[in-house]
Amino acid sequence: MQSLDRGLAVIRAFDADHQRLTLSEVADRTGLTRAAARRFLHTLRGLGYVSLEGRQFFLRPRLLELGYSYLSTLSIPQLAAPHIEQLACVAGESVSISVLDGSDVVYVARIASRRIMSVDLSVGTRLPAYVTSMGRVLLAALPSSEVDQHLGDLVRRTERTLTDRARLLAELQKVREQGWAVVDEELEDGLRSLAVPVHDSLDQVVAALNISTVAPRAAVETFVAEQLARLLKTAAAISAAVQEQTRVTARPAGFGL
Repeated sequence: MQSLDRGLAVIRAFDADHQRLTLSEVADRTGLTRAAARRFLHTLRGLGYVSLEGRQFFLRPRLLELGYSYLSTLSIPQLAAPHIEQLACVAGESVSISVLDGSDVVYVARIASRRIMSVDLSVGTRLPAYVTSMGRVLLAALPSSEVDQHLGDLVRRTERTLTDRARLLAELQKVREQGWAVVDEELEDGLRSLAVPVHDSLDQVVAALNISTVAPRAAVETFVAEQLARLLKTAAAISAAVQEQTRVTARPAGFGL
């Protein structure tokens, strides 16, 4: 661990104001002995991260691999965070992202503008997919042959809950065709939500994004008219971030440099 720490210290010795350094300067800036600084510099040179010209060492573009390695590990919640924060501010409503796990949706990111459910929703919360707008978006993205195994037991949660299997499958087909889902007081009385998909670079649905509100605030049609365009725009931005992450991950080592 000490060697790793010292090696990173040598890398950090270089910056915008110190792009080229001699061995002595590296030793001074890191507090290492000349012998230790020489050893680390030549190791980094052998790995392709540092070059030597005359008596001066300088960083090589290959060092960018380390930064790309970090970018490639960013998760959907991290990539989506700034986008859902902005959407929640503009829409004035709660915004969430979830993924499908079996017959449930699992919340992986959420900005709550107010408490609108009896259950306190947070990251990690699980809800039945069939009765949520995000769940229906995710279910609709599955091959038809796989949908049934992800429905689970269709339990009535409110008077409006859709529990008839045939009608639910027809609703999922509608969601598949229009590209969004709205659920009105089926999960809980007074709760309405609108969801759209998030896509990866292969155009596969990898998550769902929704806006939820209190049902009496406006008619369903008004809610959709006001929020759908905002939701689609934000989902497109998150999808673009996910797709960029994929390109970074797929970039070959060395980047041809």
